[in-house]
Parts: sequence; structure tokens; C-alpha cells
Amino acid sequence: MSPSIALDVHPSGHHSESLKKDAHVTDKVASPKEEQLVLNTIRCLAADLCQQYKGGHPGTVMGAAAIGLALWRYEMRYNPANPDWFNRDRFVLSAGHACLLQYLYLHFSGYEAWTMDQIQQYHAPVMSGSIAAGHPEIEYPGCEVTTGPLGQGIANAVGMAMASKQLAATYNRDGLNVVDNKIWCFTGDGCLQEGVGQESISLAGHLALDNLILIYDNNSVTVDGNIDSCFSEDTSAKLKAQGWHVVEVDDGSNDLAAVLDGFDKAKALKGKPVLVNIRTVIGHSSKKQNTGAVHGAALGDEDVKHVKESLGFNPEDKFVIPPKVYDYFKDCKTKGSAAEEEWNKTMEQYSQKYPTEYKELKMRLSGKFAGDDWTALLPAKKDLPTAPQPTRKSSGIAVQALVPKYNSFVAGSADLMESTFVNFKGQVDFQNPETGLGDYTGRQIRFGIREHAMIGLSNGMSAYQKGMFIPICSTFFMFFLYAAPAVRMAALQGLRFIGIATHDSIGIGEDGPTHQPIELAAFLRAMPGINLLRPADAEEVMGAWQLALADENANTPSVFCLSRQAVPLLDGSDRSKIAKGAYIVSGHDIEPELTIVATGAEVSRAIATAKLLSSTKKVRVVSMPSQKHFDAQSFEYRQSILPTSKSLVVSIEAWGSYGWARYVHASLSMHTFGHSAPAEQLYEKFGFKPENMATKIDAWVQKWKAESRLPAVGEFEELLLGYAQH
Repeated sequence: MSPSIALDVHPSGHHSESLKKDAHVTDKVASPKEEQLVLNTIRCLAADLCQQYKGGHPGTVMGAAAIGLALWRYEMRYNPANPDWFNRDRFVLSAGHACLLQYLYLHFSGYEAWTMDQIQQYHAPVMSGSIAAGHPEIEYPGCEVTTGPLGQGIANAVGMAMASKQLAATYNRDGLNVVDNKIWCFTGDGCLQEGVGQESISLAGHLALDNLILIYDNNSVTVDGNIDSCFSEDTSAKLKAQGWHVVEVDDGSNDLAAVLDGFDKAKALKGKPVLVNIRTVIGHSSKKQNTGAVHGAALGDEDVKHVKESLGFNPEDKFVIPPKVYDYFKDCKTKGSAAEEEWNKTMEQYSQKYPTEYKELKMRLSGKFAGDDWTALLPAKKDLPTAPQPTRKSSGIAVQALVPKYNSFVAGSADLMESTFVNFKGQVDFQNPETGLGDYTGRQIRFGIREHAMIGLSNGMSAYQKGMFIPICSTFFMFFLYAAPAVRMAALQGLRFIGIATHDSIGIGEDGPTHQPIELAAFLRAMPGINLLRPADAEEVMGAWQLALADENANTPSVFCLSRQAVPLLDGSDRSKIAKGAYIVSGHDIEPELTIVATGAEVSRAIATAKLLSSTKKVRVVSMPSQKHFDAQSFEYRQSILPTSKSLVVSIEAWGSYGWARYVHASLSMHTFGHSAPAEQLYEKFGFKPENMATKIDAWVQKWKAESRLPAVGEFEELLLGYAQH
């Protein structure tokens, strides 16, 4: 039977008729009774779905039910029949633990994939194949990005707002607005405490992104309980000071009309991004409301019954959905279809009036950034500088060759634009036009000293429409550690960016051990779904760009580890072999007794070392710009390059040795942090001078010649002990 409708219960326990307010715009025509039924149904479903498998996050779903109703039923523009419609509003659930709220409204608004059978697999104790994951995942309809680590979604939403602004400024013409959507982001107390969220909010205010609406579910409760124990900021005042409009809603759990009014105001405001600060009651209708107990745990059987009784449902019935609830949402598909059809007509007019722009836009919509042979724009090896130069500067050659030509590229840095060579000819900064510093057509992005947000924002740009943007992000390699969580999210979601990670070793010199990465590569090499490339010279740099931009890497982020110090152009380097991960650069025609494998700036040192050896002249030198790509080759190829069963094999790399034991018998690597001194002094101090390395390798080779065998598993040796004092 259909349940009766109970009035909402305020935190004080008093009943309220706050939903009795009349609808205030044409579309908002439902009666308060119908609206209350929907809200109560959502709350009871949240209680049932979490209790079913005794897991999940019911509290925010119950407290923010009116926010979800306002968004999916009234405020957002989308088409459930075509979740990928390009000009849809984007919704990012930064508070990803509240995914059940999103799943339920995707179901009721008519997304075909989101059946109730699917949603009932939420937090199932087995791998059921359900799309109702524990946090939203980008693979599934209606989920724009994968969220979970708090604050990442705010960064993603800011990136999407930047993408939308840039596209609108680039392509909209004469009232033909092919891009004019809003970016909605739902956040909670946790996201606002995370550094990446604050970095992103700061930049969004500076850029005046008035297409961005940040919804703050202000319930003052996290896992540990009330936030009074750790957080006492005035968030509204803080965001006003950061260049945001602020709209306040006092009772977002009960007063749907106030929520709708707040969102209408937010959509109408111009010139700044908008925070809608909505106070809600977490776990609304539960005995545990307003406590941390309802945040991330099922309510318990008795409390579930209490919720249902309070809201007028039979406490013994589960997963009840009255038909009137579906009726309430039946217009969502009609509205969405009409909005897309209107946009299609605009695109048709646009195609006739602006055929050149339309063609480029369509190509970018397909995920392609170029229709011609873009690789021909990269200079051939014979045209590269012959004098030694840093690989960071060589990467700048590729940036200058590609970025000005293709609008898909946006290039930026965390306060190191010129140092990392990502600035390009004819650049326009992406800026609020009122500042006089640039405009929204700009493709040069100054992220400020916000490394974490830089990658999080880039993920949002990449996710806006896969392939439409290729963000180039740069900082010193060491400071990619600041951005590591966002790098991981890019790899997890298959979002391409190109990371220019310069100053990649002790060769950075006088800036000292704080800036000299020793251990970071081991972390990134272990990460699935990412290309970590350390090119040895300008030719390999061109190969790294070719690999990162190849169609097969359209869903893979890449990080280039590039030197500050100059390296020579190697006779044996070959861009076409970067995709193999490792190849022979010296000693091609030798049946080696010794193979030296090195990466990046150490390859030229390995070649110099090979020439100084006295223990054997049958020496091969291998460049290994990518362990991942080498691992993907056949066993036969790998043995032909690193013949560990026939030859002694040693690695040279001015990073930690972790991971090298799977490829070599011994290594010359770092064992301490670095030091502050000129680069050449550091290479000598830590044992990487060719003369010293030749001495160490000669002694090691002679030892194993005397043994008349090759090292066995477990006999891996460190040939440099490093410099242990500062």
C-alpha cells in the first residue's frame, strides 16, 4: 500500500510544514505533499540500502535529499536518454561517500542504466558487477569523474568550469552559444578542509568562474563527530574574501523552496563563482541525526524502523517506492530531450555560419586533437641542436612545435613557466578579462603555487570531454609529490595529461636535497595506468612526446622526467624505440660480456663509463626511458636487450635502486638524500663520475669472472654506498 505522509522532523523534534510554500517558477509545480513523499521515500531507501548489507553512508543522503531533488528535478540541464550530451550541466559529487544520493536521483530521473536492481547491489559483500560502487566512478552514466579522496572533486569541478569557459570563449559566436552550461559541485566539510579543495577554490575565485556553483552541504559532522573539535572557520566569509558570491540557505533538509530559490539565485549571479551554503541535518529522521554515527555506517534495524515510522512508512516494508514518486520525475526525460534538441538546432545553424570552427569543434568532440600527421611537426634528429642542452629545454622544442597549432592543448605551470619551458609563442593567459592579464580564450595557465590543484584541475579539464583537452602541467619532479593523489586519480580514471617534471635528479645542484628526487620514481613506476618516461637526450624527448600523444595513450597520463643540466645528443638515440621501453644505444654489434643500462641524464655517463672499463671491452649500453613499456615487450625482446642469462648486467641511475633487481645483477644508485652543491660536484661526490663507476664495475666484473658464473637471484649488489653526511 502507499504510505501516509508524515511531516518532516526538525533537529529539535518539532514538526514543520516548511514545504507548504508555493512554487516560484513555472517548472516548479508539484504540490508540497508530492515533494514530501519523494523526500521521505529517498530517506527510507537510504536507510534500507545501507542496512541491507550493513555498510555505506546513509547520513548525507537523508540530510541532503532536498538538495538532490532540487538539482535533478528542477535545476540542472541534462538528458537522461543521452548521458553524454555535450552541452549538459556537469555534476561533480566531491563528497563521494554520498554516492547513494546520486545513484537514487539518477534512477528516478530516468537514466536507463540505473535500475533499482543495480542500486540494490550498493555495498554488496561480493563483486557483483554492479555499477553502484562505494564511490562514484567515471565509467558509469551520470558520473562525470571518480571521487572519493576528499577535495579532489572540487578541483575537478574547477577544471571543468575552466574548460567550459575556454570553449565558450573560443567557439561561441553571435548568440550561437554552443557551450553555455553550468558546473555543479556538491561538497561537504571534509572537502573544504583538504588542501587541494582550498587551492582550487582560491584559483576559481581569481579566475572569476561564474559558471561554477559549489553546493556546501553544511551539516557540521564528519566521521569523528561534530567539526567544532577541529574546524571553526566562517566558510562563507572566507569564500567571499577569495572572490566568490555566497548564497545562504538556512534549512536545506526541510525547506525545499528555499533550496530552489538559492539555486535560482546562484544561476543568475555573474562575475564570480558561487557558493551555496546550505545547512542540513545529517541522518535526518534518524535517532542518531546530527552525529558522526550516521555518516558512514548503517543505522541498525531498530533505527531503520524508527525512520520509517517517523516518515509515515510501514516499518516492516523494505525498498518501498510509491508510483507517485516516479510520476514526480516523469518530466525529466522530456525536458532533457527538448534541451538537447534545441542545442542540436543551434549546432546546425553554427555549422552553416561558421564551418571552420564547427569542423574543429566536431573533431575535438570526437577525441582527436589533429587531423593531419602532427608528428611531422617535431624536428627530425638531424635538425635538433647538436650542442648539449637540458632535456627540459628539448621538451620546450616540442611545446613550441605543437601547442600553438592545436587548440586542444592547454599548457601551464605551478609558478615555473619559463623554467620548465611550457610557455609558447603567441600565448594568451587564461584569465578573467577584467584583470587585463589575458582572457578566457587563453591556453596558457598560471596555476600559481598549487601543484596539487594543478593536476586536479587538469583532471577536470580532461574529463570534461575525453580528448577535447590535453593539459600540459609542469613543476620540478620533486613537487609532483605534492600532486601525487591527483596524479593517481588521473591514472585510475584514464585521464590524459602530460606532466613536465624537470630538475629530475641530483643534477639540480645547489637547491639541495629538498629539491632532488631520490625515491619518487619508484612510486610512479609502481602506479598502474601511467607512463613515466625519462628521456636521455633531445631525440628521446621527441619520442616521449610521440608516445604520450599516440592514440593508444589517449586514456593514459604521462610524466616526463627531465634534466636541468645539459646532456649531449647521443649518436645511438632513436625516438622510434621509446615505445619499446629500452633499446641499445651503444655496442649494437657486440655479444656482450657486460651490459650497462641507464636512464635519462645518466645514459651519457654510462657510455663514458663503458669506454673506461679494463675488465672487458665487450660492453653494451642500453637506454631505458620506460620500465613499464619494456615490461610489456616479449620475453625474447627483453632478453635480447638485457641478456641477464648470458651477460653481467648493471644499472646506473642517480635515484634509489628500488626495483632495479628485477632487471639487473647490480646497480650504481643513490642511498641517501642529496646535497647542495654544483651538479658536477654532486655527481662526483655520490660516485657517479665515469672514472669512479668504471673502477667499481671493473672490480665487480672481475669478481664474477673468477666465479665463472653469473649472479643468481638474491645476489643483487649495490656498487655505490653513497654519501651519508651533510
